[in-house]
Amino acid sequence: MTTLKAKLQDDLNAAIKGRDELRSSTLRMTLAAITKEEVAGKTKRELSDDEVQKVIAREAKKRREAADAFAQGGRAESAEREIAEGGILDAYLPKQLSDEELEGIVSAAVEEAKAAGAEGPRAMGAVMKIVNPKVAGQAEGGRVAAVVKRLLAG
Repeated sequence: MTTLKAKLQDDLNAAIKGRDELRSSTLRMTLAAITKEEVAGKTKRELSDDEVQKVIAREAKKRREAADAFAQGGRAESAEREIAEGGILDAYLPKQLSDEELEGIVSAAVEEAKAAGAEGPRAMGAVMKIVNPKVAGQAEGGRVAAVVKRLLAG
């Protein structure tokens, strides 16, 4: 068992013993998503820590999107629970880049792409190809794309 998955399992056991319903249900759903990912495909396999982290990030993103949908639908209590679940999952993810840090990385990539001959909005793919490996797991794709578009337009 990978160390991150083992940590999730240990934290789940502690949450169950401590009767923390929110934490235990969130960790159960996350471990179920990890197990589902492990058995997907033709053969069962063990996920690496990076793959487990991607599953956790995907689950956290689902929580944020659900919270937005509940908030727009006037269901504040459900939105608050989704936000709380997302907060629990965020503890298992690497620290997200601040807007300034992200902008610095993207602007360097834009300069690199321009040096390679890519110009204007059509350079988006080239810039994203440079930026994505640098910010993997530390910034959401939509956030990165928005900064890239803004810097290419400006």
